[in-house]
Amino acid sequence: MKREYHRWYSSRLGIELGVVVYGHWGPPLMGFPTSAGDEWELENQGMIGALGDFIDSGRIKFFSVNSVNHQGLYNRGAHPFHRSYMQAMFDGYLREEVVPFIWDNCKSSVAISTMGASFGAFHAANSLFKHPDVFKRCFAMSGVYDVRNFMDGMYDDNFYFNNPMDYLANLSDPWLLGELASCDIHIITGTGPWEKSGASYRLSEILSRKGIRHSLDDWGPQGGHDWPYWKNEMREYVSWLF
Repeated sequence: MKREYHRWYSSRLGIELGVVVYGHWGPPLMGFPTSAGDEWELENQGMIGALGDFIDSGRIKFFSVNSVNHQGLYNRGAHPFHRSYMQAMFDGYLREEVVPFIWDNCKSSVAISTMGASFGAFHAANSLFKHPDVFKRCFAMSGVYDVRNFMDGMYDDNFYFNNPMDYLANLSDPWLLGELASCDIHIITGTGPWEKSGASYRLSEILSRKGIRHSLDDWGPQGGHDWPYWKNEMREYVSWLF
């Protein structure tokens, strides 16, 4: 499998972050790590291997990104408004730095899909909800979509506009709603080990109230909160949809 590693300094974040690219060609799929992971986690946990035949055959081209979880929402040593600021800057980094990188790497301004599990599902879904003109499909597995508990009871605009349960509930912009109508959104959960499906169902309720088309995919006992379940789910989705 072809693998490239790219890393650059982001002035908006004040740190360097890396992106690992897997494959020669194919529609781009951007993957996020879980809360403690980095750009190598998806490979180290076997997700890239699980999708390897699809990558090698050009069904997808995979872009594994890092996060700023430990500089942002997970940084309990920082003021809550710094945490929300870093999350807002990360959203800008994805749209203004990673998206152009992916387009340049693919030699085309093609629509991008996102995927993530656990806290990675938050990033995968939030990216599409914020930028549905760019990200057109997401696979959000075993996610949480209301992150108020990371803010110690404090609140600002940076947090509001990166907390899907808040900004989606009040969304009225016709352009955004129109773009979201063209997206393929999969909110994925189940009843398997360690899975808590309440967050997925609550997000689905918000999306339904706003008339945003999506799939709430409950895998039942085959949907657990662990890598074997997530790898199986992603293999199925890629085989169906790419």
